[in-house]
Amino acid sequence: MKSVRTVAFHTLGCKLNFSETSAIGRQLKDAGYEKKEFDAGADVYVINTCSVTENADKECRKIVRDALHVSPDAFVVIIGCFAQLKPKEIAAIHGVDLVLGASEKFNLVNYLEDIHKREFADVHACEIEDANFFVDAWSFGDRTRAFLKVQDGCDYTCAFCTIPLARGKSRSDTIENVLKNAKHVASLGTKEIVLTGVNLGDFGKGFNGGKNKEEDFSELVHALDELDGIERIRISSIEPNLLKDEIIEFVSTSKRFVPHFHIPLQSGSDKILKSMRRRYLRDVYENRVTKIKTLLPHCCIGVDVIVGFPGETDADFLETYDFLNQLDISYLHVFTYSERPNTDAIVMEGIVPVHERRKRNKMLRILSEKKLRNFYVQHEGTDRPVLFEHENRDGQMFGYTDNYIKVKFPYDENLANKITEVNLSRIESDGIVGVELLPVLK
Repeated sequence: MKSVRTVAFHTLGCKLNFSETSAIGRQLKDAGYEKKEFDAGADVYVINTCSVTENADKECRKIVRDALHVSPDAFVVIIGCFAQLKPKEIAAIHGVDLVLGASEKFNLVNYLEDIHKREFADVHACEIEDANFFVDAWSFGDRTRAFLKVQDGCDYTCAFCTIPLARGKSRSDTIENVLKNAKHVASLGTKEIVLTGVNLGDFGKGFNGGKNKEEDFSELVHALDELDGIERIRISSIEPNLLKDEIIEFVSTSKRFVPHFHIPLQSGSDKILKSMRRRYLRDVYENRVTKIKTLLPHCCIGVDVIVGFPGETDADFLETYDFLNQLDISYLHVFTYSERPNTDAIVMEGIVPVHERRKRNKMLRILSEKKLRNFYVQHEGTDRPVLFEHENRDGQMFGYTDNYIKVKFPYDENLANKITEVNLSRIESDGIVGVELLPVLK
């Protein structure tokens, strides 16, 4: 009797990577593979990498070592953005057997006929111009929400970013197929969908080799809002120049889209924004925040910001700090600039010392903590709908409100994957404590 092959996964980076890992996992399941936990041992290990992660090479090496420590004879496959950007470097890592690029990763099953360890890794990575088709994907997060990929690639040329080199041109799913996938996810009992993509607001551009479609993100949002079976839809990171007023206005009256936006800023200095080659200036960003808070006063707004970009002086950083301090935002994701090969920024003058980058990072992280606490304080004593997760953490369970407030509540398995109206009582270090449970809504 032929034994069943087993596979384990490790995913780095964004929710888009997680959705693609899940799609590849379903392909392997259909091919007869049994999924195992990473530390349980498997015949095949698939490591989905990220090019944004600092020290990506070092991190990849460690995960390969960890896999081979558990299963010394395992067949190790590296996929993802870093695999597309640096295939030869990854192939040289001891223990790696197969490296697949941006297009080839979706045909992983076809490369696994022979999974014996190899002296030299096989590399299959197309020219990034050939990664011109869209592959749909979705994944579960804690079984209460699904991350649904609707767009891939990016046509922007930001001076610090390697994503266009790793994922290719902007291209999208069709609205028809997005709705089909969303309905399937809903049929599995999922209460929330998070829309994901590399440049989400660019939805509608390019499909099957660059053929343009007469669809856009606004049409997608309207179509999904009519979808039965999903209670919540959340928009992940969206560029400020693509977050049009009509989107904000629609979300403010939507049946399903929640009051939460994550909008990359990167810098509050117009000088640095121009140097980064971002497609907006700070006044556009400020207008977006004002529009959101006017229509949705309780909306949660998250912000991406990069510190230490070449040419960023102390005055430029303080301009960013002061801009963020006065904005009515809820939290920050702070990234310390790190040099990336094949980007224009790497040859720019005005290198910021690493210790100064770290200092600026710390200042913004402290600001983020203050912003988040202030946002939570604004909601103390109010009632909000909470989608509770399944996990029991020492007698406590956690969930998120529609506007992304983390709520802690005594564990009750009957509340898992339920949207329940909860009174937000008091702030603690790990979220707001909910003390008064109102009738279950959905």
